[in-house]
Amino acid sequence: MTPTSAPGAAPQPIPAVPTPAAATKIAASSAVPQSSPVGDEGPAEAGQPASVVPTQAAVASVSAPRAVPRPAPAGPESPAEAGQPAPATPARTTGRAPGRAARRGGVTAGAPGRPVARGDAEPGDAPDYPHGPLAVLDGDGQAYCVGGLVLECPARTVAAVVEWALGEARLGAGRLHRYGKDADPLVVLTAGAAERLGLPAELEDRRGLRLPDGHKVVKQLAKSKWQLTRRGFGPWARVFRPAAGNRRQCVQLAVLPWGALDARAWGDADRLPPAELAALLGDYATRVITPCGSTAVTGLELMTALRPPTRAVRDERTGAWVPGPNPGSLTERVECAPPEAPDGHPLVTALYPPYHQRTPDQVLLEEAYQWARPLTDDECTRRYVVGIDVNMAFAAAANRLTVGLSAPVHVKAPAFDKSLPGSWLVDLSGVDLDPRLPSPFTPTGERPQGPAWYATPTVAYAAELGHDVRPLEAYVRYEHGPYLDPWYARLRDAYLATMARLGVTPGMGEEEFLAAMAVHRQQDPVQAAVLTAVKATVKGGIGKLRERPRGAWRPGEPWPALQRPTWRPDIRAAVIATARVNMHRKMLKLAREADLYPVAVLSDCAVYPSHGPGPLDFLPRTPDGRPLPGGFRLGVSPGMVKHEGTQTVLWAEGLIEQYGIEGVNIARYIKSGDVTGAVHDDGE
Repeated sequence: MTPTSAPGAAPQPIPAVPTPAAATKIAASSAVPQSSPVGDEGPAEAGQPASVVPTQAAVASVSAPRAVPRPAPAGPESPAEAGQPAPATPARTTGRAPGRAARRGGVTAGAPGRPVARGDAEPGDAPDYPHGPLAVLDGDGQAYCVGGLVLECPARTVAAVVEWALGEARLGAGRLHRYGKDADPLVVLTAGAAERLGLPAELEDRRGLRLPDGHKVVKQLAKSKWQLTRRGFGPWARVFRPAAGNRRQCVQLAVLPWGALDARAWGDADRLPPAELAALLGDYATRVITPCGSTAVTGLELMTALRPPTRAVRDERTGAWVPGPNPGSLTERVECAPPEAPDGHPLVTALYPPYHQRTPDQVLLEEAYQWARPLTDDECTRRYVVGIDVNMAFAAAANRLTVGLSAPVHVKAPAFDKSLPGSWLVDLSGVDLDPRLPSPFTPTGERPQGPAWYATPTVAYAAELGHDVRPLEAYVRYEHGPYLDPWYARLRDAYLATMARLGVTPGMGEEEFLAAMAVHRQQDPVQAAVLTAVKATVKGGIGKLRERPRGAWRPGEPWPALQRPTWRPDIRAAVIATARVNMHRKMLKLAREADLYPVAVLSDCAVYPSHGPGPLDFLPRTPDGRPLPGGFRLGVSPGMVKHEGTQTVLWAEGLIEQYGIEGVNIARYIKSGDVTGAVHDDGE
């Protein structure tokens, strides 16, 4: 819904063709650095959201909605009306009498259909999928499912494995939203399983990361009428047939020897025995969603699963149920505003000459902090520098955040409205703050030098600080809403559930919390890997909102991600801006109330000088001994902080003296003290 007028000016749609004056705009002298702490994730190594399946853009015919009670945002709902395989003969379990337990790989398997659940993975929660969301297949034809259940998989071809997963195995998971679809089965192939099915030990195509089209496995799939997505058969392969009626036929395959489980997100999960890996992935699938690619791909898919773009509506002319837009969701692709477009985007190449470095008044640059300063003489008399880290900072920033749902509208000289998501060209150089604090308006922490583009949360914070905000122009979105709220709630609950399994719970005293955090990753390596994956899902999912091109591509050419409704660099910018503003607000509170100033900030980690080695030695208290309201508070919940690491002031001074304040950010190395690669610290 776009109004006919906007405050201060008449709204104008973004021109499809740039004006000659804009196209010949001369570059300013100062270049704008491009950094991406959260990441602009792409599907280089594996996986795509389900929406990229070409023949499934028009999903199975939509049936009439059933009276399904709406659950809490973080909880799963009953299976979708469409997209589930037809019931088949119950899967064969390992040879044993019904009701009699057997042990395989150290995990107890119960009777068929009633597996003994490990942790939070309860396959019985989805009655249409009694054997859970996934299976890990070994080289002997044993399929390890969640809850310790072990099934026999006699298949010796990939096509047969797909048929088995959809039919006999009855794998899958129920939808997360009443208008969504059930999760496709996931079959994880170990090295032994890959060999058994005729797959090579490694991919020869290291750039495309896919089997050649002429490989026998690809030919077998085609012969069996199975199709692959545009990504082909790679570490994460989606195998499907066009939907028939309301039956969705699609299976996700993850090939471990090809690097399906990235160590940066999953640790050493791919080295676990199949039963333990099934438990790990099962816990993640139950708390978050069934993995469907990298954690970045999965994070983006979770957004769509919790906010489906369409719902069933009745056609008034025919009376049939047809897909219609789902209010509050990203329902269609929209063009970004010119300053929101990353380098190489068709809008940028049309507006500026080749190799032009855009200046702050030409590009929206909302990134996480990377700032440091020299220690003062007084700070050098203290013994330690202590780092504190905000838990799930970007997830917390997404909570209750209003983001745009429609295309941007260009307005000239608008009155600033903090309720309108968008990008604003405004001069914030007049905001005067203590130089011992980073500026809240730039990722480098340097004071702005003139007009620049900012997301709404940044401009709103300038107004909160008392600045008279007068935008020169803006691109605003009049349709908006808290699109990321259920995504945040789901990931928050997954994070807290995993931390509880590691012995860290809300409500702990501060000393107890610090003690538990010091050893939490040693409590259960499997749960520690789940925790890493949950955190990677947050950052990767936000990064995917501005996915960059990968592979063969030339500046000015569109790339596939631009066709997604979820390619929204403005939403990514709003989340990062909110996280940065939240950090600054707390740092400003400590500065004003306790005369405490950080010496380095890197993304969600702030480093403070301290007389003692822990956070409790410098975090201020009220006269009655409580944590300072509005400041950093120790605790496990998203937005609270934990101890990141401690080093000596001598260590920090030596590092700065050796590499210079511009060459190293001590917040990056505060945890381990290892300064390898400190030179040319670029924030990546």
